[in-house]
Amino acid sequence: MSIKQLAGQTVWYGISSIAARFINYLLTPLLTYNLADKADYGKIGLIYSAIPILNIIFTYGFETAYFRFAGKDEYKKDIFSTSALSLLFSTILLSVLLWIFQGAFGAAIGLADFPSIIQISIFIVAFDALATIPFARLRQEQRPRKYAFIKIVGILFNIFVTWFYVAWCPKHLSANSNSIFNLIYSPHTNPVVYVLIANLIQNIFTLILLGNEIKQIKFRFNTELWKQMMIYSMPLIIAGMGGMINETFDRLMLRWWLPGAAEQRETQVGIYNACYKLSLLITLFVQSFRLGAEPFFFKQAEGGSPQKTYARVMKFFVITVCCVFLIINLYIPIWRYFIRKDYWAGLGVVPILVLANMSLGIYYNLSIWYKLSNKTTAGATITLIGAGITFLINFLFIPRYSYMASAWATFACYFSMMVISFVWGQKAYYVPYAWKKLLAYMCIVVILFFIHKGITSFVDSTIFSLTLGTIFTAAFIFFVLRVEKKEFQQMPYVGRYVEKYVK
Repeated sequence: MSIKQLAGQTVWYGISSIAARFINYLLTPLLTYNLADKADYGKIGLIYSAIPILNIIFTYGFETAYFRFAGKDEYKKDIFSTSALSLLFSTILLSVLLWIFQGAFGAAIGLADFPSIIQISIFIVAFDALATIPFARLRQEQRPRKYAFIKIVGILFNIFVTWFYVAWCPKHLSANSNSIFNLIYSPHTNPVVYVLIANLIQNIFTLILLGNEIKQIKFRFNTELWKQMMIYSMPLIIAGMGGMINETFDRLMLRWWLPGAAEQRETQVGIYNACYKLSLLITLFVQSFRLGAEPFFFKQAEGGSPQKTYARVMKFFVITVCCVFLIINLYIPIWRYFIRKDYWAGLGVVPILVLANMSLGIYYNLSIWYKLSNKTTAGATITLIGAGITFLINFLFIPRYSYMASAWATFACYFSMMVISFVWGQKAYYVPYAWKKLLAYMCIVVILFFIHKGITSFVDSTIFSLTLGTIFTAAFIFFVLRVEKKEFQQMPYVGRYVEKYVK
């Protein structure tokens, strides 16, 4: 697979991620405008902080292990069924255990008084885990279009059901007290329950759409392959746990360590959770890139000396995320309307979180060194260091600085992971990254952001702010095209325009 093919697949994964996340992003205004109580949105933030961590436990790194072993001829016949059956049996076992200890789980995330939320979440995690290997097979077989179709249709289903329960039912039943819909909706039920029901229905529907892949699972279990996959993936559980702690655990820590009553703490979580959504564009690109890059990197490794390819991929990645950084932060006067005005007090976290996710995306690029060299314990070590930084900063500063401490903890965590992985990886698996140039690009966009912020602080005009932001963004893109002219000239479609317009 070439860089052009990677770009094409990233586009498809990007379409699915962007469309799915954007459609899902519509849940943010839907929920923030329709939930009367910000504390309820805080509860959503809490449960969706715990679910990804459970997903890591339920899938225990088998997605990456699948890509690692799928290319080996001796395992091609058994890899899909062995992986899928392993996840099936473990999901049943873990779901039963989680159900038995659901009280302890609810107490840990501050939702012990809402058992229905905990119970529905268990089913969400279980069905999500069962879809992991079928989705991995689509990626391995380079079928991003079907992948995109299933993801988008599932999200549309989620949006519709959420709208039905959260927005339509309350208004309809208030005007029609004898409606038949009273059988499936109660105004006395916490609205978070209906949000989770929509997610559960989406997961079930997704499994139905993956039916053709699921039918190909055979009751053939290669024990030797399974042992090798487990040895490879065990450190990835620690790495994944650390990553999810760094990504989502801050909502839980806010709930634990903020002073005041429970409702006040959940309100702060709700504000932070809503503003976190405004860093969506950067996380969309990072996610869609990761979906295409992971199988690409493993395939490149089969060809001999892939390091130069990895370096070029990193360059294009950094340039893209720098542009996205400007698009998000210089156009905040537009993006902020995706959440209700009550939540705007937290907008200060957005630039910090965007920088954090830029660092995370670069870390994903860098992490290929330990995955290719089977040193997955290195990944576990790095993410544990990141998790330690997250815990320490949040513990020390949340009581005083609330969610601003969580935002800076996220940045410090991902930036540290990026630096450690780069230094360690260059010694273990050298890749000729143009790191000085890439660091310069990142510094330039941060400087442009501060210049923009300084100028607009004296001119209170949305039109002026957006105009200046457009000028700065265009200037950066033109600057990069000039510096990287030779690189872009090699690209189809783009090259002739660079040759014509960039002197």
